[in-house]
Amino acid sequence: QVQLVESGGGLVQAGGSLRLSCAASGRIFGDFAMAWFRQAPGKEREFVAAINWSGGPTNYADSVKGRFTISRNNAKNTVSLQMNSLKPEDTAVYYCAKRSSGLWTRYARDYDAWGQGTQVTVSS
Repeated sequence: QVQLVESGGGLVQAGGSLRLSCAASGRIFGDFAMAWFRQAPGKEREFVAAINWSGGPTNYADSVKGRFTISRNNAKNTVSLQMNSLKPEDTAVYYCAKRSSGLWTRYARDYDAWGQGTQVTVSS
């Protein structure tokens, strides 16, 4: 069974930075894309960022483009999300997800393994 564990969440002031990490373990086969989604209270889960197996092609939600950076280390089976210039609207539970394909998508339904989430709270 594939396990994804997020870490790095917490409380940060607006304008600050935070780095989230996701460690994958267990049964992992072949190439896999990774993504970050987030869900605020009472809201639908939304796409944040994704990265292909190659580590080169990435994709970001418009709301975070230029502020967030996704990266991965395949040797360590980890993916990170560097979040800069954080805003109160970034407050949400952030989830790490894995897809059994080397190519990313923006849709949660395309991912087959999820972490439990890590809370990010940005105060003003």
